Amino acid sequence: MEIVRHLAASIGAARREPLTAELREAACRSVLDLVAAAAAGIAAPGPRAVRQVARVTMAGGALPVWFTGQSSGLAGAIWCNASASAALDLDDGHRIARGHPGAAIIPAAFAAAQEAGATTDELLQAIVVGYEVGVAVGAARRFYANTGMWSGYGVVAALGFLRRTPAEQLAHGFAIAGISAPNQLHAGAGPAFRVQEGSDVKEGIPWSSVTAANALLLAEAGHTGPLALLDNDEHFLLEGLAEGLGRQHYIARNYMKFHACCRHVHAPAEALLDLLAENRIDPRRIKAIEVATYSGALRLANRPRPQSFTDIQFSIPYCLALLAIDGPEALLPLTETAVDRPEIVALAEKVSLSLDPALDARFPAQTLSRVTIHIEGRSFASPVTAPRGEASDPPSWADLEAKLERACRLVATSAQRQMLLAALRRLRDGDHAPLLQAFATLRLSPA
Repeated sequence: MEIVRHLAASIGAARREPLTAELREAACRSVLDLVAAAAAGIAAPGPRAVRQVARVTMAGGALPVWFTGQSSGLAGAIWCNASASAALDLDDGHRIARGHPGAAIIPAAFAAAQEAGATTDELLQAIVVGYEVGVAVGAARRFYANTGMWSGYGVVAALGFLRRTPAEQLAHGFAIAGISAPNQLHAGAGPAFRVQEGSDVKEGIPWSSVTAANALLLAEAGHTGPLALLDNDEHFLLEGLAEGLGRQHYIARNYMKFHACCRHVHAPAEALLDLLAENRIDPRRIKAIEVATYSGALRLANRPRPQSFTDIQFSIPYCLALLAIDGPEALLPLTETAVDRPEIVALAEKVSLSLDPALDARFPAQTLSRVTIHIEGRSFASPVTAPRGEASDPPSWADLEAKLERACRLVATSAQRQMLLAALRRLRDGDHAPLLQAFATLRLSPA
């Protein structure tokens, strides 16, 4: 039996299993984290452009384009909301899939749940199922490809669960989504693999979600796809890809982010902030900053003068300089005012990066760094540092609420933030209606 049929069968099995308390809580935490990222990202350049185009190409429909007062159909709402969710690189990630499931799966699940009139538990279980399938495919690939290559499988899973799509049509939905996903292989081989730079495409996450939504609806209408797409041992680790689905609990094993930048920046950022706080270092006295890290971090563009807003998110030197000069909240959130600041560029040019073989040996299971700050006549070295929010040390609900408060302080009033947090607590208590209302009626914009 083709693997996509196994994936479809796992959706049917999930419908027969009640949602456990552990997975329910994990789904609620993932929604809280994702909503913080989406609200903070609502005014970023990429989502603004997506909303402008969606009004022309995907007009019509009653599903909310979050925090704008606008509405769209299924594909348009998913596109706009996934774009906002991914815009600041503040959305969650999964270590074994090396990508970002939440920004694709959660907006799709909310749109489909509202369209289908789903219960809160059905919504949360669809999110759990989406993570289970999407991360499984992402983890099985033998090649490096950005999130958009595999996140569509998670979107199809979540939508198929909520729409109760028959297994045969669901299998074709997976196949159509997989073959139609944006080509992400340009980043997987050759010189391009060594330079990952920021752009509003965001690893193809928003657009691959659109193709996935259309793939499932096409399959329901009788369209077919290449069912053997995943049955390729050259490209995928077939052993274990389908086995264990529903028992891996991937949604309880994701990491969450407290800086609006690529995950590879986070460990150096935490190490730098600790050194600055512990030693009361005046950034004006810094002569040099040395970062010892792993190969993945060195494959970022790491430009000391980033070329755009999103390019900042892929520059360790510039992000460290922002944190040193502007303080711990400089990347929560990141704003367009950070672009092309001469004093930040001057300090970023004092940052050097080097490969530490011992740290590289622990990548990708761990993303560790060590930072040394040199000032006049003295040096301060951090211990080996891990980023905050890892699955091994997950943030609490209170931590994630504090993240939302800080990340959204520039786009939402205090009253709006409290309304949003209250709605998220109601979700946790078993009622997602207030959150749907907040998505539709709250209008967020920069102060």
